[in-house]
Amino acid sequence: MAKKRTSDSGIRQAAQQHDFLAPVFAQYPLEVASAQGVWLTNTRGERLLDLYGGHAVAALGYGHPGWTQALAAQAGECQFQSNAVAMKVRARAARRLARFSRLPVASVFLVNSGAEANENALKIALRMTGRAHVAAIEGGFHGRTAAAGAVTWGAQAKWYGFPRTPFDVSFIPRRDHDAIATQVTRDTAAVIVEPVQGLAGAFDLGAPFLGALRARCDEVGALLIFDEVQCGMGRTGEPFAANFYGVRPDILTTAKALGNGFPCAALLMSPMVAASLKVESLGTTFGGGPMACAAINAVIAALKEQRLLERVRHMGAYIRRTCIVGPVTAHQGAGLLVGLRTTRPAKEIQAELLECGILAGTAADPHILRLLPAFILEQQHVDLLRDALKDLPE
Repeated sequence: MAKKRTSDSGIRQAAQQHDFLAPVFAQYPLEVASAQGVWLTNTRGERLLDLYGGHAVAALGYGHPGWTQALAAQAGECQFQSNAVAMKVRARAARRLARFSRLPVASVFLVNSGAEANENALKIALRMTGRAHVAAIEGGFHGRTAAAGAVTWGAQAKWYGFPRTPFDVSFIPRRDHDAIATQVTRDTAAVIVEPVQGLAGAFDLGAPFLGALRARCDEVGALLIFDEVQCGMGRTGEPFAANFYGVRPDILTTAKALGNGFPCAALLMSPMVAASLKVESLGTTFGGGPMACAAINAVIAALKEQRLLERVRHMGAYIRRTCIVGPVTAHQGAGLLVGLRTTRPAKEIQAELLECGILAGTAADPHILRLLPAFILEQQHVDLLRDALKDLPE
């Protein structure tokens, strides 16, 4: 039985905004002082099991020795140089990432964030095709910049802020095969899709739908962009969801787990897309910096040496097998991108779990509890979640 913490105003007020931070984030009622492995320690000295991983970022957990040592060593050698000079650590990161993907990748462009990766992917597609329309999927989230926000479901009504989108956009209903032909035409430059939608609640779009998008893009000459910012880098139990579903994109974007907390992202491009690139057609100041590349190299090394993709598959299956208890009635998603469907609002469940020392996430779907834990998760950690859920009212 999970032991509940004392509920007092100190816990509830722990995450108050500091004076000079822009008050734009809804925050959990806790303040983190340190972290190790899959555990957070708050300012009261209490440990919390982290099943959210900083929005799917901390794939190796906290304080991973190989990752920490790689960053320290690179900082001692050279903390930054621009892309105007060659660096072996940068070339090594691109080569390792391309090989890790097990996809026909001909070129890698390193940038800073998932939004920047998607922004560049869309620009490439618009320029290659000379077209002015992009199709996206209902429920998808692609970033908060001008182009990435334009293809994010609901952004226009909630926070977009720009007076107009930089291109025409339409949205395809999820898993609606009939809508693909009408929405993806010879005026379409690209289709952008999260194979497993993260913010939407670990919503698995499935191989048939993704395959139909691929076929239609081939038919009309549009590019297929997989946004694997959240579902990539091993989170499905394969290198990428593209491997998991057996569907090949023209451009794949990834970030979050790619750096395990160090800001970095990448575009992986097919030979056709790579052939369209010219000097100065893309650019970035900090993308591909040596510290980011050291982080990428360390993440890929850990995924391979610790056989973490196998663990993702095993632990993802264990969560689905054991955690349909208490207020949880079903699951969705893939690997360790898990959505647990709840009978009551997921925010209530999240708050109750936090009182039990477990941090989980929620989603745009109000009845989905979202889990994005580190790949080093163990069975005993899942058992803690199971026992806590059992004790909660249905």
